[in-house]
Amino acid sequence: MTFFDTKDINGLDKIFRINLINSCSGFKSANLLGSISEDGIPNVAVFSSVTHLGSNPPTLGFILRPTTVPRNTHKNLKDTGVFTINHIYEDIIDDAHHTSAKYPDDVSEFDVTNLKEEYKGKFKAPFVKGAPVQMSMKFVEEIYVPSNNVMLIVSQIQELYVNDELLQEDGLVNLSKGNVATINGLDTYAIPKFKKQLSYQRPKKIEQGV
Repeated sequence: MTFFDTKDINGLDKIFRINLINSCSGFKSANLLGSISEDGIPNVAVFSSVTHLGSNPPTLGFILRPTTVPRNTHKNLKDTGVFTINHIYEDIIDDAHHTSAKYPDDVSEFDVTNLKEEYKGKFKAPFVKGAPVQMSMKFVEEIYVPSNNVMLIVSQIQELYVNDELLQEDGLVNLSKGNVATINGLDTYAIPKFKKQLSYQRPKKIEQGV
């Protein structure tokens, strides 16, 4: 195996180090976050850090890099208090990835890709049409992490839309049936396949020695 210690990692070429550290933690979620500015300009951006925080209340979090440069998603969700999370699936990978490009505030990523916005009910922020899992989110709080100069954005699910064929009787959302993507590192996408679902695990009985 190739070995790296802290000194090795710190001395690596910048791009190599970024790719290495972004990929060594494993596959990450692949989501498009939809938001809208106070001026009514929709925004959509790819994020690979959305994660489960709790089920009651239903809470998700994601990481934002430093806001020393303009970040439309952060500004929009702070201004309006709402945004959406939409799973990236195989057919939209290229367009989803392009949303990482930095456009001016007055340019919507929906206008420069084939991604289509849609609105549901009275929820203000746009969903990504066709996404097999869509969530409307309410901003709760942001927690600054000074050691790495990032913010954890905490939000609660207000509405959850799941394609019927993905939803199992036990509540599991079988993402494989929707060809939902995952991200390896920064720019590599994969489509994982369902292998097996295991039961709740309990400790094995251990026989005590005489």
